Amino acid sequence: MAAAAPATKSPPKRRVRAVLSWLHLWTGLTAGLVFALASLAGTVLVFHVDLLKLQHPQLAQHAPVADGRVLAQLIERWRPEGLRSLDLPREELPVWQAYFEDGHRQYFAPEDGALLLYRSHHDDVLLWLHEWHVDLLGGKTGREVWGVIGWISVAMILIGLYLWWPRSGRYLAQLKVHAGPPVRRWLTWHRSAGVILLPLLLLATVTGVGMVYSKGFQKALTAAFGGSNVKAPELPANDAPIDWTQAIAQARIAIPGARLARVSVPDPDEGAVSFRLQAQGEWHPVGRSTVVLSRDGRVVQAFDATAHEAGMRMSQAFYPLHVGAVGGAAMKWMTAFVGLLPMFLLVTGFLFWRRRRGKR
Repeated sequence: MAAAAPATKSPPKRRVRAVLSWLHLWTGLTAGLVFALASLAGTVLVFHVDLLKLQHPQLAQHAPVADGRVLAQLIERWRPEGLRSLDLPREELPVWQAYFEDGHRQYFAPEDGALLLYRSHHDDVLLWLHEWHVDLLGGKTGREVWGVIGWISVAMILIGLYLWWPRSGRYLAQLKVHAGPPVRRWLTWHRSAGVILLPLLLLATVTGVGMVYSKGFQKALTAAFGGSNVKAPELPANDAPIDWTQAIAQARIAIPGARLARVSVPDPDEGAVSFRLQAQGEWHPVGRSTVVLSRDGRVVQAFDATAHEAGMRMSQAFYPLHVGAVGGAAMKWMTAFVGLLPMFLLVTGFLFWRRRRGKR
């Protein structure tokens, strides 16, 4: 009787490919589901301000005037209830947008400070989606989980690229989309969409991870390319009244050409008054430039964020790139479209797997 032929082992490269294919499939169907749902929320949030004004048209029916007397009234009235900062009225949203310690927001008329709207993630769909997109509704723990899922998603994208990569000269053939049979259709839709839009998908994913681990990314980038945080000056405690009209006027001219965007509400005896500005050339919609004044209105620090070295500018670019604040309306719509891609890849990947499994 002839001896049985020894079992042949598959080549190492094929075994590696099989393992990576298995990882790509099951991470896509598990962590990929959370990633896809959070990305859908991101698509909606790209148009957060537009949708907010559509829901509450009273917010758009004002002139964008930042009156120091109104600001003084708002701080005196709402600081005891946790008010920590306010966005100044602007063309896009011509009302005071106030941020509170517990995460809720309130909106006030620029003319007289009348309360126009109260929002929290408990009663507002857009803020609920924001909480889901940022930390999966889980606070600090949710953000850490989201960071892990983000890294897994980056790995999944790169594995997908490896599995797609064709032999030399067959790149266009590998991108071809087929109408049938179903197994081939779902596979080609999945891989072609993923590869064609991979740069934008990878950009959105990496910048999202970069915001979760902002301190680590900033440290690495500044070590490699230079830059450092600018420390605000420490002023002695002082409970003298602040002339907010004068403070706004001084902050506006401290950095020529910059848009005054946000004011931090000082503690009753805090000596410094801090503003955020968007300098010319800055991508961040609120700006990373800062002006610090004393309570008597003297400018003690004015820093234009465009003067940062490359590493710090790179770390500060994560947020505006992630939300589509760079490149005008075209990039905004492209960012929203990319937010739909993870769900498309999840569905087409699942349909491919189900069809292939059914043929076995």
